[in-house]
Amino acid sequence: MLPTFLRRLSLGLALCLSGSPLLAQTWPGDEWASQPAAETPALKALESYAFAPRDESGERKGIRTDALLVIRDGVVVYERYAGPTTAQTPHLLWSISKSVFSTALGVAFGEGRFRLDDPVAKYYPAFAAHPSVKMGHLLNWASGLAWEEDYEYAPLKSSVVAMLYTRGREDMAAFTAAQPLAELPGAHFHYSSGDSMVLAAALRGMVDEQAYADYPWHALFEPLGIRSAVFERDAAGNFIAASYAYLSARDLARIGLLMQRDGRWGERQVLPAAWVQFVRTPFANYQPGVQERGAVPGAQWWLNASLPGAQKPWKDVPEDTFAALGHWGQALYVLPSEKLVVVRFADDRDGSYSHNELLKRVQAAFAGEQP
Repeated sequence: MLPTFLRRLSLGLALCLSGSPLLAQTWPGDEWASQPAAETPALKALESYAFAPRDESGERKGIRTDALLVIRDGVVVYERYAGPTTAQTPHLLWSISKSVFSTALGVAFGEGRFRLDDPVAKYYPAFAAHPSVKMGHLLNWASGLAWEEDYEYAPLKSSVVAMLYTRGREDMAAFTAAQPLAELPGAHFHYSSGDSMVLAAALRGMVDEQAYADYPWHALFEPLGIRSAVFERDAAGNFIAASYAYLSARDLARIGLLMQRDGRWGERQVLPAAWVQFVRTPFANYQPGVQERGAVPGAQWWLNASLPGAQKPWKDVPEDTFAALGHWGQALYVLPSEKLVVVRFADDRDGSYSHNELLKRVQAAFAGEQP
């Protein structure tokens, strides 16, 4: 058998002779290739929007960006942090955790561990009271369970606050499973962190305990070279897929590049391309304007899709753009047609931040250029 490096050399020559597009793509190894873009008026305009100056007391007001990282065609072209966040900081992702966990779940799908039309109770027996809820319903936030996804504005009636911090915190999936059905599963989109927690419990029913504890690392983080990942678990042992993953900006960008390139990482198809297509397909029964969270729901990801009777949510951004979004301005944006991946960590509090405005300025600074 040929040594590994000779096998890779042979493959590289074969790709060269075949004219394969693999040869032209840049992939990060232990570190990303970096070629910082030149400082231009467009770049200054982006920075002035993303990084508001501090006042005399050192306090940030308005848009409060902690990190902004731009990857163009697999190469870092821009990176800036606002202390105390640094390039090494595993930043709390909030609801980006949902998209990260669903990406790991996509690996399980590719391994044949479940189908979208499987009843959730097949993998999570505590869900037996809801036999009509399918795995696909949970992925589309369409379980039909009664749920209130309110934080600061209605904490006393909030299902998610109760799940994360009070009576549901010991076993978050069981807390969700105990909620009654409010409507037919799959009939309507209804954003729910509880749906994401039940997905975490369902994966646990597909694999043994040791495999579950290692699964996000074995399935996703290690193949992509991600080393900063932290994923909290509740007292019952389930990953808190709704909210509590942590990654550095550069490591989160690896997941964005994986999704931009249809689930492929170098020579390996980590995710089935069909899974990426599913993630990027608008939920069929979504009604524009109903509980819209600044984008169109896909499968635990958010889309800039135009739908009948409604324009795309981010008017200046390509329609194929999709994103993982989290509380207080966390974002992972993927712009396939522009070959861009953008990571933004933040501490926004006043609602002044605009996805469209940031991405419009990113495009002005970086789209169409070649490293």
